[in-house]
Amino acid sequence: MLNTPKANRLHIAIFGKRNAGKSSLLNAITNQNLSLVSDVAGTTTDPVFKAMELLPIGPVMLVDTAGLDDEGTLGELRIEKTLDVMNKTDLALLVFTGENNNFSMELDWFKNLKDKNIPVIGVINKIDEFNLTEDNLKESFPIPFVSVSAIQNLNIGALKEAIIKYAPSDFENPTIVGDILNPKDMVIVVAPQDIQAPKGRLILPQVQIIRDILDHDAMALTVKDSELKDILSSLNRKPDFVITDSQIFKKVNEIVPKDIPLTSFSVLMARYKGDLDIFKAGAKAINNLKPNDKILIAEACTHHSLKNDIAREKIPMWLENKVNGKLLFDVKSGSDFPKDLTEYKLIVHCGSCMFTRKELLSRLSRCVEQNVPITNFGVAIAEINGILDRVTTMF
Repeated sequence: MLNTPKANRLHIAIFGKRNAGKSSLLNAITNQNLSLVSDVAGTTTDPVFKAMELLPIGPVMLVDTAGLDDEGTLGELRIEKTLDVMNKTDLALLVFTGENNNFSMELDWFKNLKDKNIPVIGVINKIDEFNLTEDNLKESFPIPFVSVSAIQNLNIGALKEAIIKYAPSDFENPTIVGDILNPKDMVIVVAPQDIQAPKGRLILPQVQIIRDILDHDAMALTVKDSELKDILSSLNRKPDFVITDSQIFKKVNEIVPKDIPLTSFSVLMARYKGDLDIFKAGAKAINNLKPNDKILIAEACTHHSLKNDIAREKIPMWLENKVNGKLLFDVKSGSDFPKDLTEYKLIVHCGSCMFTRKELLSRLSRCVEQNVPITNFGVAIAEINGILDRVTTMF
């Protein structure tokens, strides 16, 4: 359970006013004192994330957020972070108490959650102190309700049962590559071990894809690109599939015979985490770029950039070679993603292995709404090299 990546957990976020008992609720669900509990409004500042196992769902991520009614300049920043959490939320717990019968703020947030197609469970907290029932709320909030006392640990079991009942089953796709493989298929996985590769281990998408191959009773043969020709010549039959790092698409495409299906980790993540059709359409915008156009390159994780960094050096270089001129680049990492995207002619996103599917789909939705083309690293590199059809035809 502890080894399940954060991005592959069902994200359950707790929203509500200050002092509604959100932190106490997180502590009660996890049976641990993780969030600081206080009578002082605004105790929770940054979102608090807690991984746990909730059977039969499996690994989940609980998120405690700042109050929806936070005030002042600092409060506005806290609310911004709460909005960021909403973009990665798969199931929301909206907390009510009887301290204040004005629920207009909760109604605004409920509408935001509904617009993002996030299922919501209403949690009436502090039933040991106040007399508020779901009959008072049902007309404005047509959602299931559970009444609890987080401090007294009353009805927390019923809340967990509601979470299990209403949790979306499609918060992530069931497979990355297994749906296009047959048992006993032979898959060559090309994993270059250059300066970008972490010492002593494979990167997360490589590990996940190899595991998915094995889970579907196929065979994974992992090599560096320098040994790709050797393994192809040594096999007594052609492999059924080749999956490579996108950065060496050009080299691998020239080596692998055209009758062997070829794709990349990043292309597979494009359909696993997001929407491959949107990414493919976005990649076609590369052909319309002109010198001095502005490009946003977005990465899900923050890391120290090294020489030949894919986001800061390689993709900018390849795009500028494509347009035969200089382009303007912004590079954003983590949750730093502009609200207004209209200044960009193209957005190139990473594979998003560190994002939930919900978070990436939220970004895609924002791009579509603002009519800004978006693609991802692997899809973009395939288009630049003229092999996008080849590496996506199997889908």
